[in-house]
Amino acid sequence: MSEHHAAKFFKSVKQDQALQARQQAMSDPKAFIQMAADRGYYFSEDALETQLDRLSEDELAALFNPGVGGRQRLVPR
Repeated sequence: MSEHHAAKFFKSVKQDQALQARQQAMSDPKAFIQMAADRGYYFSEDALETQLDRLSEDELAALFNPGVGGRQRLVPR
């Protein structure tokens, strides 16, 4: 269940610009996990690490530093 919550939280982060801005400013995993818990997502540092490992480099870049990773287009060129 813990990994499931971590995965759901990442999807939530992708959809919430304000949450993205706050999350980018956090470099401490414990603070990140607390921020998720404040929103009803409960997971461990291990679950967080597992979910981060599952993301591609482009997904990680887009999550933690939007604008750096490859752009995803609505209509492929």
